[in-house]
Amino acid sequence: MRQRPPAEPAGKIGPALTTARLPGEEPSLAGAREGFPAQALHHLDVLWVQVAGTLCNLACTHCFVSAGPREERHAMMPRAEVRARLDEALDMGVKEIYFTGGEPFLHPEIETLIADTLALAPLTVLTNGTLLPERRVTWLAALSRRSRFSLELRVSLDGIDAATHDAIRGPGAWIRALSGVGALSRAGLLPIVTLTEPRGVEPAAFAARARAVLIEAGVREPRLKLLPLFRLGREAERSGGYGAGETLAGLPESAFDPHRLQCGSCRAVTSRGVFVCPLLVDEPAGRMGATLVESARPFELSHGACATCWATGMTCANG
Repeated sequence: MRQRPPAEPAGKIGPALTTARLPGEEPSLAGAREGFPAQALHHLDVLWVQVAGTLCNLACTHCFVSAGPREERHAMMPRAEVRARLDEALDMGVKEIYFTGGEPFLHPEIETLIADTLALAPLTVLTNGTLLPERRVTWLAALSRRSRFSLELRVSLDGIDAATHDAIRGPGAWIRALSGVGALSRAGLLPIVTLTEPRGVEPAAFAARARAVLIEAGVREPRLKLLPLFRLGREAERSGGYGAGETLAGLPESAFDPHRLQCGSCRAVTSRGVFVCPLLVDEPAGRMGATLVESARPFELSHGACATCWATGMTCANG
C-alpha cells in the first residue's frame, strides 16, 4: 500500500457538516447490552463515502440500501462535504477510501471527486458498470497512470449470464455492465468484479465459471470477489429480513474475535452522518454520530447483518 503525503496544516477542514438523524433514531450505545458483543474501533483504516447517496440508475431487487432512480433518503454529497470528511479521516490515519452509493458515476462532480481523493489516498470506486463510456474510461486510465496512489474500479454483477443478471437489475443491464468491465480491462485498469454467491452452488466452481465468462468477454486477468447476500433493504422486502434469532446474541466472550469484523477498522459517511459500516446506513442504531471522532467507540453487534459478516468472515473492502 502506498503511503499518503504528509498531512496539510491544521485548519483546513472546511465548512461545518450538516447531518440529519434517521427517522426514530437514537444515538447508538457506547457498549453493548447483555448478550450482544461490542466491537471496538481499533483504528480507522477504511472510510466509505456514499457520494451518490441512494440515487442509482438501476433498482436491483436485492439492493441492501434500496437505491434507485428516485431514492433520495441519503442525498448526494457535495465536493466540500466529501473533502471535509476526507480531512477528518486523514487526521485519524485512514489508509484507503471507497466511493459508493447508489451509483457514484451519477454524481455530476464524480471525476473531480475522484481526482481530489486520489491526490490524498488510495481509492476504490464501486459501480454497476453501466455508465462507463470510452471517454470516461480513457480519463480514468490516464489519471491512474499518473497518480501516486492506486485507483481501483469495482464492478458488480449478478450471476454469469444475461438472464440471471437482468432479472435482478433490469433489461439490458448485463450487456452494458460487461461492456464496461471489458473497456476497463482494455484500458489496463484490471477491474475487480463482485458477484453475490448463489445458493446451492459450490463457491470455487462458481468462481471458475465466472472467470471463464469474463475471459471469453475479453477481460484479461479477471479479479473476482464473492459476497454473501444480506437480507437488508430491498432484499428484505423480496425474501424476508433476518429472524429474531439470527443475531450474535449469546456468543460466548471466549469465542469473540475482536479483529474478525470490518467494523473494527472502518466507518461509513453519508449526507446523514457517520455510520458503523456501509451495510447499516439505513439502520437507525447504525448511525454513530455527526463526526468520525464521535464514531470512534464500540458498536453493539445486535443486527442480523452482523451475524452474516461474522459467519462468513466477509469484508466489504477489496480484500
